Amino acid sequence: MLALVLLYLGLILALPLGAMTLRALEAGPRALWAAFADPAAREGLILTLVLAAIALVANGLAGIGAALVLVRHRFLGRRLLDVLVDLPLAVSPVMTGLAFLLVFGRGGWLEPWLEVAGLKVSFAFPGLVLATLFVTFPFTLREVAYVLIELGTDEEEAAVTLGASPWQTFRLVTLPNLRYGLGYGLVLTLARALGEFGAVLVIGGAISGHTQTATTFIYNAIEERQEAAAYSMALVLAAASVLFLLALEWIKRQRRKER
Repeated sequence: MLALVLLYLGLILALPLGAMTLRALEAGPRALWAAFADPAAREGLILTLVLAAIALVANGLAGIGAALVLVRHRFLGRRLLDVLVDLPLAVSPVMTGLAFLLVFGRGGWLEPWLEVAGLKVSFAFPGLVLATLFVTFPFTLREVAYVLIELGTDEEEAAVTLGASPWQTFRLVTLPNLRYGLGYGLVLTLARALGEFGAVLVIGGAISGHTQTATTFIYNAIEERQEAAAYSMALVLAAASVLFLLALEWIKRQRRKER
């Protein structure tokens, strides 16, 4: 059984990642650096980092608020909302991009109002932001919600009994208890934002220097047979993934120490 599990993991995880890393290193450091120094590559990576930063801030705030609403409150439609939260995990990113096009693209439902307001969403930066926020939304919310369920309300009720206001209770009791769940969720959010491809490709169009992200840059580079550029960017994203795994492991260890 152990041998079968290791073989399976090796085939679907270690082998392809190892092959990509070796292929990237075959070109040599100079070739990789020259490819990565391409303005299109830099602009794509910077755009991806900007989108990831926006997702971190937005999902950090919205994730905490939505988790508190779902866990601490009872209202009509709560179960339906709880199911809808996981929709980005079930829907294909390509379908997500298409759905945004139907709403914000040419002939979309909101196109007349967008034209009046002078706003452009599809094939523009706002469309990339919306797509990234959609695909990353559940991660922080779910991790924070799990922690809230585990904690219960005893400490919060004790703080209220001692005269703390709702804001003081949240800031001094609830928020500190959420730090590991919040950190775990934000790392997952960051990883998902950096690796998103399908939704940003459809809604953004991968326009070089405008809506091309790191992942769509890899796609275009492969299509144009610029293998060194594609593998250099892939190597950067793979290194970031390793750092995310280390960060998640550190958060797990810190949480175990406090239990």
